[in-house]
This record gives sequence, C-alpha cells and structure tokens, in this order.
Amino acid sequence: MELSDRIFYPLVAVLGLGAIGAGALSAGGPGAAFGLFAWLVLGGSLVCIWERSVVRSAFALLGTFGGTAGLFLLLGSDFLAMSQILIYVGGILALILFGVMLTPPDLTERKLPRVAAGLVAVGAGVAFIAAKVAMTADWVQAAELAEPKSATREIGVAFVAAEEYVVPFELAAVVLTVALVAAVYVARRRTSDLKPEAGAEAEPRA
Repeated sequence: MELSDRIFYPLVAVLGLGAIGAGALSAGGPGAAFGLFAWLVLGGSLVCIWERSVVRSAFALLGTFGGTAGLFLLLGSDFLAMSQILIYVGGILALILFGVMLTPPDLTERKLPRVAAGLVAVGAGVAFIAAKVAMTADWVQAAELAEPKSATREIGVAFVAAEEYVVPFELAAVVLTVALVAAVYVARRRTSDLKPEAGAEAEPRA
C-alpha cells in the first residue's frame, strides 16, 4: 500500500465516524443513520475517484448508490430508494463495469492535478447549487411537514396501465437495451486493433 493510501483511507474512516457521531448527538438514531448514509455517499465517491482498481472503485460506487438510497428512505420516498437500487446498482453499475473491463487500462489516469481539478470542479458546482437553493428556497420546519405516505402501489399501477405510462415505460426499456448493446460494441477491442499496421517497422529487440 502506498503512503498516500495509508493517509487517505484513515481520513475517510475518521470522516465516517465523525459524521455518525455528530448525527447521533444531534438527532439520535435518525441522525446517526443520516450521518452513515451521508458518509457512504461522500466517502464512496472519493474512494471511487481515488482507487486505481476497477473492482474497488465499483464497490465504492456501490456504497455511494446505497447511501443515496438510504437518504431517500429517510425522506419517506421508498419508491425512489428501491429504484435507486434496481436501476443504478443493478443496471448502471453493471453497465459501467462491463464498459471499463472491455477497455484497456490507463495506469497514468490517477494523477494528483487531475484529481484535484475534478474535486475543485465538483465543489464549485455544489457550492453554486447550494447558494442558489439557500437564496431561493422556502424552508419549512420538519414539524410542519405531513407524514410520509407510500405511493409505490399507485406508481406501479401507473407504469403498467394502458391509459397511463406503459408506452413511455416500454420505450425507456428499449432505449436502455440499445445503450447497453452500443456500449459493449464501442468498448470491445477488435482483432484488427491488436495487429500492427502494414507499413509499421518492427521494434528493435533488446
């Protein structure tokens, strides 16, 4: 393990313990759950960017998607939580894994300037959105909100009802299938790509 990894992973672990502890002190069990899910989202995304290993990055991305689903559950949106698991974990993550595994690795991909530039860009975007929300949002206290009510049955019926959204639902399935086939076709390595060009000179042997 490199020295940078020995520093990075303990920092991520300390961040998680701090988030869970702060949430538990402020709001008890729900606060601890929020801290855990928030740490999964942030920590998983950081590890996904940091890791060179495809498998470790995929598991880190799995933690990010799982944390997002947990946040939806805390908000009472059980349908969005299950959709997050089924679509992103079961579909998008598998698609990313297939695409990455079928492409040649780039060992120089993780460089500190590139990682720092990505973090700065994402941080700037998050700060801009947070500032816009803070200026325009009409905040409501939690006590004023209605109790969350599950609408999974109504949404499921609407997806398969002929007079509702069955046609857009089936069209989306076709588009996703075409995207999967196209991603595999673009990512796969052809035999002609592995052969040297006709006019290329042979490399001198050592």
